Amino acid sequence: MELQPMLLCPSGKDYLWGGQRLKTDFGKKINMNPLAETWECSVHPDGPSFAAMGEFKGKSLKKILDIHPEYLGTKFQSATEFPVLIKFIDAAKDLSVQVHPSDEYAYLHENGQRGKTEMWYVLDAVPNAKLVWGFEHKVTAELLKKNIADGTLDNDLHYVPVKSGDVFFIQAGTVHAIGAGILLVEIQESSNLTYRLYDYNRRDKNGKLRQLRFDKAVQVLNMNPIGITRQKNRLVKYSIGCCREVLCRCKYFEVERILVKKRARFTIDRNSFQVLLCLNGKGSVWKADKNKNAFAFVKGSCVFLPANLGECMVEGACELLKIRC
Repeated sequence: MELQPMLLCPSGKDYLWGGQRLKTDFGKKINMNPLAETWECSVHPDGPSFAAMGEFKGKSLKKILDIHPEYLGTKFQSATEFPVLIKFIDAAKDLSVQVHPSDEYAYLHENGQRGKTEMWYVLDAVPNAKLVWGFEHKVTAELLKKNIADGTLDNDLHYVPVKSGDVFFIQAGTVHAIGAGILLVEIQESSNLTYRLYDYNRRDKNGKLRQLRFDKAVQVLNMNPIGITRQKNRLVKYSIGCCREVLCRCKYFEVERILVKKRARFTIDRNSFQVLLCLNGKGSVWKADKNKNAFAFVKGSCVFLPANLGECMVEGACELLKIRC
């Protein structure tokens, strides 16, 4: 089979804090209310994504990669898991105050699973929206336990105002929470491990208090103050038909924002796959030497680009995130 870009369709999550914007703004036709998250590129068993068209239509990305492990690239030939998970998140209400474990802790204490380091790219935020990113001052397990019981945990948390275009890198071990009124993209390790510290005494759809994991959370928390958390300057590179800026680089992934005004060309080498996520506008994508196989994408589309695809062309007027590992 000739290598081609692959359009994906997501799984959804109806967490109680979600809203409707993934349906109204991004056209997600998922019968959930609310629709809190869509897992756009995922092989995780809690929410796989699927091929939306072509020879593999209806097959999960995991099944496709089991058949064609070369799509991952030479960097991941010996890997046992897909390295990344990409989501849209609509927080109509505050998320729980939580933390994720490191790879090392998760491997030892969660049956060999991955930990979770993640990045957020804010798409939209209501006036005065804010999120939690780290602690305001040094804390201890005893202090956190007392303040959670007293309802004064807010005094320990570092709140950051949020606006469209902001980037937040959340390392494993960092306390965090997305605030109400924030719409964002999350790029993370392929993991669904979350230890909740506090959840406003909310109950799930069955009337039960949502599970907290305080004992595990305090084992993995960085209890030092977060320090200065202002947005970093980003270098924008201009070329004919598009401009680009790197939003985040870490050992797990690199995320680049591409604003296409007419046309953008890039190369997918043999080392690793790449993923395109359309945030605004529309366009088409094809192998640079195979125009006849072009297919269209729109706002909200996610495209998987197999390793060794070669030169790829995007044409249209759109805003993209390009993720590679």
